[in-house]
Parts: sequence; C-alpha cells; structure tokens
Amino acid sequence: MEETKPLRVGMVGYAFMGATHSQAWRTAPRFFDLPLSPRLAAVAGRDPGRVAAAAAKLGWESTETDWRRLIERDDIDLIDICTPGNTHAEIAIAALEAGKHVLCEKPLANSVAEAERMTAAADSAAARGVYSMCGFSYRRTPALSLAKRLVDEGALGQLRHVRAQYLQDWLSDEDAPLTWRLDRTKSGSGSLGDIGAHVIDAAQWITGQDIAGVSALLETFVKQRPVGGDLVGLGGHGSGGERGEVTVDDAAIFSARFDGGSGTAGAIGVFEATRFALGRKNAMRLELNGSKASLAFDFEDMNSLWFYDAADEPNAGFRKIQVTEPEHPYTGHWWPVGHGLGYEHAFTHQVVDLVEAIAAGKQPTPSFADALQVQRVLDAVETSAADESRWTKVEGA
Repeated sequence: MEETKPLRVGMVGYAFMGATHSQAWRTAPRFFDLPLSPRLAAVAGRDPGRVAAAAAKLGWESTETDWRRLIERDDIDLIDICTPGNTHAEIAIAALEAGKHVLCEKPLANSVAEAERMTAAADSAAARGVYSMCGFSYRRTPALSLAKRLVDEGALGQLRHVRAQYLQDWLSDEDAPLTWRLDRTKSGSGSLGDIGAHVIDAAQWITGQDIAGVSALLETFVKQRPVGGDLVGLGGHGSGGERGEVTVDDAAIFSARFDGGSGTAGAIGVFEATRFALGRKNAMRLELNGSKASLAFDFEDMNSLWFYDAADEPNAGFRKIQVTEPEHPYTGHWWPVGHGLGYEHAFTHQVVDLVEAIAAGKQPTPSFADALQVQRVLDAVETSAADESRWTKVEGA
C-alpha cells in the first residue's frame, strides 16, 4: 500500500484546546482514510518544562518555546493556533505569509479590524494554494450536520424562527478565579465570544442566512474575582485573597434579524449565552421553526436530533432521530449503530475535513471570511448593548 504524503503540524498552545486538537490529529487517520497523513511535528509554549511535558503526554515529536520558530521550520506545513484570542492575528498572518496552512480556534480574533486583516491574509494565501480554517467545531457534530442537510433539502420550508442558546454554569461561584477568559485584553469578550460565537456560527451555517441586525443586552454579575489559580479557565477556586476586575460580560442576550437573501427579510432569532445557568454544563441548543417542519438540538444529548413534521398527525409531536446510522454525517466511520459519539469526535471530523480540503486544493470551511462574519455580529451585539439595546445593523449587511 502506497504511503500517503505527510501533513506536518506545528501547534501553538497545549492547554485545554491544545489537548483536544492533539487528540484529533492523532485519531483522524486511524478511523478515516485521509489523502494526507497528519504528523504531530512540534508544539510551542513559553515554559520549556511544561511544553516538554505536554509534548510527551500529547504525542508531539518536538517542542519550541517561541511560535515564530515553528513558522521558520521547513518541516512544518500547517500551524494550529490554540491560544487566547489576542494572539490569533499575529500568529495566523505570519504563518500564512510564510506559506503555512492555518487552523485557528474561534473566535477568529478580538476585533473586527484584526479579523479583517486575517481574512485579507487568508485570501491572498489561498491564491497561492495555502489554506486556512476557523475552528467552529460544533459544525462537525453529526446531529447538527444532519440538521444542515435537512434545511438544505428544504425539509423545513421557509424558515421563520431561530432559537439559539449556549448555557454553562462554571462561573456561577463568585470565588471562581480571575483567569484569562475574564480579561478583555486577552479574550476579547466573555460569554459572548467564548460560547455565543458558537451558536452564532451554527445558526448562520445551518440556515444559510447571515444575521443582518441585532438588539442586545450584556451583563456582568460578578465584577471582581480572586486573583491566582493556575487554571485554564474552566472553573475551580482562586487564592481567596486579592480580587481583580472582571472586564468581560458574564451573559449575553440578543434578538436578531436574518438576511433571507435577494433583499428579502429572513428568519427572526433569539440568542442567549451565559456561564451562570446553574445546572447547565454544556447546553449548546438550537431550534429552528419553518413553514413545514421544526428541528431541535441540545449538545447535552448530542447524538439526538428532534424533528417535527407538520404533515404528521396533529398530536404526534417531535420525534427523536438517533444520529448513529451509517448514512448520517461522519458516523459510518466509527462504532456500530446506537453507539454514540462524544465531544472530541467533532474535532476529529474537523481535522478530516481540513485535510481533505487541503489535499484537494479547495477552501476549507468555515473560512476566515465566514469567521469574520461572526466577528461582525459579536461587534454589533456589543455596540447595541452599549447604546441601550439600540437596533444595530451588522457591518456589511
């Protein structure tokens, strides 16, 4: 059997998201027949001891303590960015200009201006056969991919309502520590960009419509938190002494109007993102109501899609589709019917789609341009909330 050409990956960052991406790069070629063979060539982090330990644990061949060294290396084909948002633009643009493909975690950047520069660099690189993708991994959840297929096939008819939520509770404790996710200079925003970006992207992707305008409200419930705690930003307790200012939102809600295309008004939407919903651990939810049918999804039951067809008996209600059949997106590469997948599988599917696109010389999705549209929605939400929830058009709409 002929050996496939390697795709040599250099990853920047090795904490929560770095570990998830490492799992995906290791796993993808073992379950999918890929046109290129991912190789975990090097991982970069500032602390020599920690990055060496991470490399040994996660399966990377070598380490660097400066991401610039990854870009300079001739044995690296792709840069995988798993760092806070304030570093994305510099790393991604430098990598693309050096001829490296790029996978960048979401949200794309901390501002529209940064996202625009990244998109311009991505467009220029694509003309040279160098590709980039933003890591909105929930697109690769089989049930959501099936939802996209149903909408594209016209099963829902004319879309009328979009209901999107992302509910977590890991910040509900006011003594949870002040991590980088609560520092606007590093994260860009709070629940809005961290988790709200996911439901914005999913809603626009599945409906095929962009959000054209919003009316928003942001709230920070806990203004100060304990400084300290060597944590990645997913709960826990700080030192309990000095407290620092929280500079991001704790919760975001907004109403939205989608652009239906051809100058026509599209669906209306309601969005919510919070890390203060006690009892909700990772409830990424989406419901669409159309003229013919409705569908609903909740990531806490991620192998299920709920579907209601108006042509059914009036009292039939929603029916559950167990998304584990071979004909469902991605699932035929895994386990027997009925054996569900987990959070990490979406990242594996992300690697699969990225590698296949690069090998085919095609633009992977979501592109940086797609992620820029999400960034513009995030910006419109913040602008609206700062101006007493005034209706605000999304730039470019």
